[in-house]
Amino acid sequence: MSGQIDWVELFTSSTGRVARAPFLIAAAVLITLAALYEAAAGPTMHWLTGWAVYPALLYSGACLLSRRLHDRGRSGWLAAIIILALIVTWPIPQGFLDFAFSIVIVWAIVELGVMGGEQGANRFGPNPVRTVTA
Repeated sequence: MSGQIDWVELFTSSTGRVARAPFLIAAAVLITLAALYEAAAGPTMHWLTGWAVYPALLYSGACLLSRRLHDRGRSGWLAAIIILALIVTWPIPQGFLDFAFSIVIVWAIVELGVMGGEQGANRFGPNPVRTVTA
């Protein structure tokens, strides 16, 4: 393990594991890109470019979430629930259903952004955090 992060693979592959710090950086990049696109694109621009921008952001987000879920020892398919919650509550939660999905988002923030990955290798691959040996 070289300790280097392949950023292209991080956004395009759902296999393997990713440590917390690269996950948080990549998640911030995707959220910033989505917010910038929302702010810059008017209604006409959404019709012309939204069909290409949103699927790319969703695919990258699914890959990133899947890898982090793998690091926590969970199935990558849970990323679908997290993405659904983000879609339903974006940009501002309103109503009871949005509140319920907000709970999913809070769980994801704690599970993926606060808690560390599993120690050692798991069924998804070796630990992405470089271990120091004496």
